[in-house]
Amino acid sequence: MDNLTALVEGFATVLHPVYLLYALFGVFVGTAVGVLPGIGPAMTIALLLPLTYTLDPTAAIIVFAGIYYGGMYGGSTTSILLNTPGESASIVTAIEGNKMARAGRGAAALATAAIGSFVAGTLATVALTFLAPVIARWAVRLGEPDYFALMVVAFITVGALLGTSVPRGLASLSLGLFLGLVGTDTLTGQQRFTFGVPNLADGIDVVVVAVGLFAVGEAVYVGSRMRHGPVRVIPVEKGWRTWMKRDDWRRSWKPWLRGAAIGFPVGTIPAGGADVATFLSYASERRLAGPRRKEFGKGAIEGVAGPEAANNAAASGVLVPLLTLGLPTTATAAIIIVAFQSYGIQPGPLLLQSESSLVWALIASLYVGNLMLVVLNLPLVGMWVKVLRIPRHYLYAGILLFGALGSYALNFSPVDVLLLVIIGLAGFFMRRYGYPVAPLVVGMILGPMAEDRLRRSLAISQGDLSYLVTSPFAATAYGAIVVLLVVGLWLKRRERAEEAQGNTG
Repeated sequence: MDNLTALVEGFATVLHPVYLLYALFGVFVGTAVGVLPGIGPAMTIALLLPLTYTLDPTAAIIVFAGIYYGGMYGGSTTSILLNTPGESASIVTAIEGNKMARAGRGAAALATAAIGSFVAGTLATVALTFLAPVIARWAVRLGEPDYFALMVVAFITVGALLGTSVPRGLASLSLGLFLGLVGTDTLTGQQRFTFGVPNLADGIDVVVVAVGLFAVGEAVYVGSRMRHGPVRVIPVEKGWRTWMKRDDWRRSWKPWLRGAAIGFPVGTIPAGGADVATFLSYASERRLAGPRRKEFGKGAIEGVAGPEAANNAAASGVLVPLLTLGLPTTATAAIIIVAFQSYGIQPGPLLLQSESSLVWALIASLYVGNLMLVVLNLPLVGMWVKVLRIPRHYLYAGILLFGALGSYALNFSPVDVLLLVIIGLAGFFMRRYGYPVAPLVVGMILGPMAEDRLRRSLAISQGDLSYLVTSPFAATAYGAIVVLLVVGLWLKRRERAEEAQGNTG
């Protein structure tokens, strides 16, 4: 009952007209950037971080939650109509959705994606509502070596499972750990890796790194691969109320529920987030299709309904370790942690106690945002189609401008802008040569925290290294690393196999 009372109080906060406007702004911007190829929620949150410092923490977090969910919704539009996923979790949708659009059934594909996202997102948010407090109460009892073990789990699994290559993922993670160590050591007061530059004595601002990687690096990379000429978008038939026929509803509702059941638990573990969940859902729907299996690869509506539901369910699942343990398992989750930290708030087991009103307002905003997104994605799809026709050179020039202004506004220092350019170019080359950028941000955020936990553990044990592995939870966590790696790599192999099969279908 305490959770329900807190949730009601969260709704009371979110339903205030001002916060409703912030939620609407967040889901609107999130949907718009989800529609645009190459611009995902991680980039948008990173870009808006410096510009939201004038907002109170509740308003800022509601905006970012709206962007997060909206980006998941909007990615389906460009996948279906343009065969170009707006973000990686929408790759599967393009396999069947674009085939449906080419066959004149793009409206049905868009409708099942939007409604499935609403159904699964709502069910997953309900699960988040009841699961997060339970995990937070359990996590409060963990000791210093237990937290260090959790962070090692996050390092290994995120580094190994994000991206297509384990060595490249771990290399990106190592670079992030190095950047996290730049600055002044809090224990000894000595400067580390500052190379005599006074501006680096306080460390590199995570916001500069996030904007550099996800905004500047992405914009330069996409711009370098930009196609010339107008974008060809498949038209959508009018009259959205009749988009889904009775047979479409009958074939979609079970994949929606299965997608929610697959997406949420996959999102809660560091095993690839929504990307893996969508491919796993697609594989399940293909296996359960029976006589309709021959339609897969040619425009099966189940291949859109299930993955889109899994996509949004995984988005809620990712928030469970983020809010209760302070562990980001995806790129967007890492940027949301930066948003919390920019307001002096550290996600973790004490968050539900120290910032209870903020957390429950965030969860309530997910329910409200889900409802808003159905309204935005069904009747206004014609507007999103027009957004797809925005000239790309104007779009990415604006991103670079806002990124530079935002980074300069952090400390009003030209050094931050120089760092932004350097990190942005590094992000470009990382994408160019297949190095995932998410492990870098996760390493930079969790690196100093892991170092602090390690030092405390060694201080308590007076340097005895066995203290790090002798607690039951720590030993279990290190054993879980092996299990997660085996399961995660198997899921990635299945993902590649399904993608290859879908492309040849």
